[in-house]
Amino acid sequence: MTEITPAEPEFPKKYLQTPQNDLLCLRWPSPPRNVLLVQKPNAPAATEALVDFAQHIHSTYPNINILLEPDTASYLHNSIPFPVHTSTNAEDATTGQTILAQKVDLTATFGGDGTILRASSLFSTATSVPPILSFSMGTLGFLGEWKFAEFKRAFREVYMSGAGAGDRSKILEPDDESSVKTAASFEGVQSDAPTAGAGPVGWSSIRGKNLGSTRGARVLLRNRLKVAVQVSDPSLSTTTTPSAPPTNDSSTIIHAMNEIIIHRGAAPHLAHITISIGGRFLTEAVADGMIISTPTGSTAYNLSCGGSIIHPLVDSLCLTPICPRSLSFRPLVLPASAPVTLRLSENNRGRDVEVSIDGVRRKEGLKVGGEIRVVGEEVLRGREGWRGGVPCIMRGGGGKGDDDGWVGGLNGLLKFNYPFGEEG
Repeated sequence: MTEITPAEPEFPKKYLQTPQNDLLCLRWPSPPRNVLLVQKPNAPAATEALVDFAQHIHSTYPNINILLEPDTASYLHNSIPFPVHTSTNAEDATTGQTILAQKVDLTATFGGDGTILRASSLFSTATSVPPILSFSMGTLGFLGEWKFAEFKRAFREVYMSGAGAGDRSKILEPDDESSVKTAASFEGVQSDAPTAGAGPVGWSSIRGKNLGSTRGARVLLRNRLKVAVQVSDPSLSTTTTPSAPPTNDSSTIIHAMNEIIIHRGAAPHLAHITISIGGRFLTEAVADGMIISTPTGSTAYNLSCGGSIIHPLVDSLCLTPICPRSLSFRPLVLPASAPVTLRLSENNRGRDVEVSIDGVRRKEGLKVGGEIRVVGEEVLRGREGWRGGVPCIMRGGGGKGDDDGWVGGLNGLLKFNYPFGEEG
């Protein structure tokens, strides 16, 4: 094992719109070099899959650096017979960014939805998240796109996403010369920026069958929440207000892919939570807790509490009470740009309440007078493509008949609207 610092910096990948699909198209300016592998803990099948994946990458793509979390690297020290990189993910004193945020080009996960959330949380203080290639090896696996049996095809599709037409003709040895197009590497891609090509090293060292000129990896940008937590402190009460949204200061902002939850925990009394939207008082909720979820998190705890199911392409957030005392308090779907403040009221009978972000409970709870400020992260489209969110690699070749997997997930995993008494 070696420290991650010798690994090369990440490449500025792009996500481009195509006219035939709602999903975006991934384009690397150069072949990715640093791949982070994250597995479900205490899962022998996930461990075996990670080792097989790492060995394939090492033998087929020798220029790629494999990155592991410290615990995983230590556990697999005797199972991987070649060098890997690891890091504690500490912040760089110069840039203020974590080491992983500066180095990782691509993340591959082996597990369920919790493993994907874990991988996303490694970049919770970063404004940019590397693409996530997820292999479903958990229980429900609503977010996991690929079966592990497809790992060679899946990684090749991601790795080759962005190779220029000239590069493909040299790299892929097409079955028919007429099948190679020279107009563009991605047919129909809308971009003002010129396509960057790669030299003979990297893409040109990988040979195989022709993937087709439009087979760029498809990406779904999943929205995140920007969360600022302020515990009760009278000295801060004059400098912050419930209407103030989180700032862009990476030292104070945490990003959440799924949801943030306030819950009374082991306390026997209901929590009293004051809710403000856009600086305006909404209500004082008396409930077991509150959930603010992204569209991605709408099918998690939010769904169990009666919240709406939201398509991941809808720029929104969902505010859902957990077992409210008043039955008239219903879940709300709000614009992602609407700042929401949850404040633990002075009427609360307990000393504090628990706070969880993407399933991880914070060591310090929210005390009376403390507040949580939440707003949706901006996902912006510029001249260089799209920025923001969590880019997830989806299955499919990007044709007009392909969907983003969401409809199939509702029917196949949630058994959406299945009649009672019928087997799914």
